[in-house]
Amino acid sequence: MTRNGGRGPTSKNRTKVGLLADPATPTNVARRMTSLGPPEDDAGTAWDIEVVSEPFTTGCEDVDTALARLKEHADQHEWDVVIGLTELPLRHGDGRYLLIDADPQRRTAVLSLPALGGFRIHARTRHALRELVIGLRDASGPRDEHRVALSGRSGRWRLLLGMVLANRPWRLVPGLKSALIAALATGAIATINSTVWLLAGTLSWWRLAVATIASIVLVVGWLVIDGELWDRPADSSAEARERSRLYNNSTLITLTAGVLICYLALYVVNLAWALFVLDPTVMGNYLNASRGYGDVFLLTWFVASAATVGGALGTSLESDEAIRAAAYSKREEVRRERLARERT
Repeated sequence: MTRNGGRGPTSKNRTKVGLLADPATPTNVARRMTSLGPPEDDAGTAWDIEVVSEPFTTGCEDVDTALARLKEHADQHEWDVVIGLTELPLRHGDGRYLLIDADPQRRTAVLSLPALGGFRIHARTRHALRELVIGLRDASGPRDEHRVALSGRSGRWRLLLGMVLANRPWRLVPGLKSALIAALATGAIATINSTVWLLAGTLSWWRLAVATIASIVLVVGWLVIDGELWDRPADSSAEARERSRLYNNSTLITLTAGVLICYLALYVVNLAWALFVLDPTVMGNYLNASRGYGDVFLLTWFVASAATVGGALGTSLESDEAIRAAAYSKREEVRRERLARERT
């Protein structure tokens, strides 16, 4: 069958679909879509899914540029339909954030994975891709670009949640080895220190809560400063400022969640250590006061806060690259490295 301008359907019943995915998570998601097929009511048709992993959004924040790159790949691979999967947050000129930006005329589209919200990502991606392939395959003649916008403030929060989960804040735990070693060493020493026993016994629960919050804020602030994680607008435009605000909010929430996970892990480890080495009766005799296992839990709470602050000092031993790798998705890590090179 002769192609219409090189981009018509391959045959009456078969469509070649290209999924061009940014590295890391988008590629992993795309590779799970190779079994994607048309809906049951579209009998007699078939889709050939081909996945290519390439950072097609690296070096640009412009969706039109990304769509043009997709068109080039479609011509090169002779795809009938091409869809790009990215962790790039898509934003329209009117300020709305987008789930999808598509060009039906060229049968190309970009799907923003963070805009799916981060939960049930594979099922939601599969549904969105099926709808996109059907719409782009059946497109005929010139049409305006088609956009699926996120609704209002709830859409923004959904995008922000997706960006945070794409950063995988739990990776902060194994990603900052030096900080964890420093925190564990601080906790081990503080647990057997009689002065710490005395101090922990005088603190009320709300002061311990304040100590927890202060230690987490201190570590997050130190990571942002030491790792130079704060995003600055590329220019003075409202769009650039809004983009930086979104990235910075994502960074702060990611780091806060990661440090909180570290805090809870430190509490569990320190509690196990305290229960192993401490006898509440011995503590009470030393302090001339009655002590029970409830005091061991309070001691561990205070020690976890002190150990978290000690861990902040350990981050100084980590390279900026290690901190960024622990705090960001692959695409965001590459974007930050590129911006850092441009500023030097």
